Amino acid sequence: MNLPLILETIMIALFGFSWPNNILTTLKNKSTKGKSLMFLLLIDTGYVCGIIAKFMKEIDGWFGWLSVAVYILNFVMVSTDLILYFYYRSKEKKAEK
Repeated sequence: MNLPLILETIMIALFGFSWPNNILTTLKNKSTKGKSLMFLLLIDTGYVCGIIAKFMKEIDGWFGWLSVAVYILNFVMVSTDLILYFYYRSKEKKAEK
């Protein structure tokens, strides 16, 4: 059993538990207040780097693929929050005019 891989996968999964709540909060508030565009972009970039790193070395069994899947799922959730950020930010800018 590859303990570092297991721990990495658990870490990524635990990070991922926060994103659905973040997305739901954005949808509920219909606002970008309290959101940081730079933070979201940096997190997404980190997930992309993690995905690329996984493919640059041999993916070790089904747990390795699970790790890749969790990276991708987290990337999709942060990207969803980014899309919502731009959507609600454009509405806020129009309302300011």
